Amino acid sequence: MRNIKSLMAVAFVATLAGCLQNDAERGVAGAAAGALIADATDNSALTGALLGGAAGVYCDNMGVCR
Repeated sequence: MRNIKSLMAVAFVATLAGCLQNDAERGVAGAAAGALIADATDNSALTGALLGGAAGVYCDNMGVCR
């Protein structure tokens, strides 16, 4: 069950990746994905959301989201 949730979260974020235009949108998507993946792996959803949101906001600055 945990693997299904993780795969669904990754598929959801990958689907939205082409629609994201700015840092705020990428941050929200990253936070949602981080929370879902952390919850699915029995970790803190809040910590996952914080890390995912930060990764979403800064991925463009690092050249990952081009």
